[in-house]
Amino acid sequence: MAKAVAKGEDTTFTLTKSKVKRLIVRNFRSIGPEPVSIDLDDIVVLVGPNNAGKSTILRAYEVVMSHATAEGRLKLEDFPGEVVDANHLPEIELQTFVWEDLPAEHWLHKDEETGSLFVRERWRWEEPNKDPKRQGRRADAEDWDERVPWGAPNVAKSRRPIPHRVDAFSSPEEQGEKISKLMQDILAERAARAAGEEVSAIEKLTEQIRELQKQIVEDSQDEIVGLQEALSGYVKEIFVGFKVLLDTRPEQISDKNVSLFAAKPIIRMGPDGGHMAPLDKQGSGARRTLLWSSLKIASERQPDVKKVKKSDKGAEPENEVLSRPHVLLLDEPEICLHPAAVRDACRVLYDLASEGSGWQVMVTTHSPPFIDVSRDNTTIVRVARAQSGSISGTTVFRPDKVKLSDEDKELLKLLNQWDPYVGEFFFGGDTIVVEGDTEYSAFREIINSDLQKYRNVHIVRARGKWIIPIITKILNQFGSSYAILHDTDRPKDKNGKANSAWSANEAILKAVKSAPGGTQVRLAASVVDFEHAMFGTSASSDKPYKTVMLMRNDPVARDRVKWVFDYLLYLRTDPPAGILPYETVDELLTAVAAEIPVEGMGGQEGAGEAATAEA
Repeated sequence: MAKAVAKGEDTTFTLTKSKVKRLIVRNFRSIGPEPVSIDLDDIVVLVGPNNAGKSTILRAYEVVMSHATAEGRLKLEDFPGEVVDANHLPEIELQTFVWEDLPAEHWLHKDEETGSLFVRERWRWEEPNKDPKRQGRRADAEDWDERVPWGAPNVAKSRRPIPHRVDAFSSPEEQGEKISKLMQDILAERAARAAGEEVSAIEKLTEQIRELQKQIVEDSQDEIVGLQEALSGYVKEIFVGFKVLLDTRPEQISDKNVSLFAAKPIIRMGPDGGHMAPLDKQGSGARRTLLWSSLKIASERQPDVKKVKKSDKGAEPENEVLSRPHVLLLDEPEICLHPAAVRDACRVLYDLASEGSGWQVMVTTHSPPFIDVSRDNTTIVRVARAQSGSISGTTVFRPDKVKLSDEDKELLKLLNQWDPYVGEFFFGGDTIVVEGDTEYSAFREIINSDLQKYRNVHIVRARGKWIIPIITKILNQFGSSYAILHDTDRPKDKNGKANSAWSANEAILKAVKSAPGGTQVRLAASVVDFEHAMFGTSASSDKPYKTVMLMRNDPVARDRVKWVFDYLLYLRTDPPAGILPYETVDELLTAVAAEIPVEGMGGQEGAGEAATAEA
């Protein structure tokens, strides 16, 4: 793919194979002296509150890849507090896995987990509007070296994946210009390869431009149709029934311009068989989708790079076809998309970063449906700002750490379809996992009664007892406290047969006990179920509705629910009767056999509003 080249850039170097391993940022924009470290997978999802620094992390990789250009020079507003402090200068470290065109051996570090080789580089900006100082880290040294892997910035840049940034709020004109430029580059490259020496003739003989340009457009029709079909293929997965039209406007070609396409192509989009409106008249969601789809297509259609491989002695050398890897940096892809389109966009982007595609994707999002933990190539990083102002990046999910089975992944995929908000627990807050809708509805009623007190609480309804151990495996990676409430059920059903729900108790307990040291888990069970434990009764149907109505009409019932809710949030140390903290399944068996009663619905000591005082 032909692309704009910065002045003075050396384009004789081509990348073979690499992948971003880790990005470490400090003293850059909102990120302070405490480094934020991001481990990159095929796809990295950055979650967290607004103004926590997620977009800054995306910008960091783009900045270091712009070294030796104006874009790589920070402005004063990029320095923390807009102050140049010699003790807190902006600093970005990049670690890159490499497999081909390796630098000198002393630059090569070995990853302990995979055994793969990687290179460490660091950039420091000592003053605004100046190039940064780039340093390398030797494998046999304990500090940074003034020398660097691969030498010159543009040579080293060609050894790393190409960044493509899609901002959250780029103007329609900017988005349209970028898409149009991508398409022109592809067609120009195709025309240059097809026309050969005639391209030089265009530059010399302007009187022949008009005829040559018309001919080029005609000769490129197959490629134009291919581009239209490829773009339409991506777009219609999200905007069903739509297609994309690339109008090259050959009738407006001017003989006063030496470019291949004197009239800029217009990108049109609309329903198949309907009105095809120009891109600048499309909605923001459509423009952004078309932009990252164009980036994908452009990378697929770039010219092949052939490298001579060494062969056995006496054999002819072999040519290996190589291509540049890419990193898509995408801010909030859910912006301006219909809820159904969000799921489709999630799927398409996850597929973009599938194994062997040559793409890595790093996105920021506030949309729980955009998290798919059933994939094997996903890392989820929570970015948060502490009260002190310091920003941290915590990896809360990596498939190789959680070790989910194929059945676990399928159940999670179904859960995400049943409840698009289940992924909210990745975004932070106090998490309580409950078994079903009744507990969820009861606890939501308590939350809504005091939104300020409980604003940071997230209730995860597993919608099935066997899904609780799977969610527990994920929560164990967070390194923070959480709570679980489920029904004990009974060992046997009404027919005297073994109850499968009872055997789930052992799986839940095992998952909780596998939590790493320092992780606090409050595990409790309702004896025999939530309705019996709370109200001494049970409903055969409409249980969530009836529970909420009972709480609204009976202050004592409401107080009991609030009591257990505060207990799960560590606001109380004592649970009400009927709610059993346990450490062995035998404790559950004993409680079920005794069927611990609810004592008087208010006669129990501590019941009522006075008993819900915070511990």
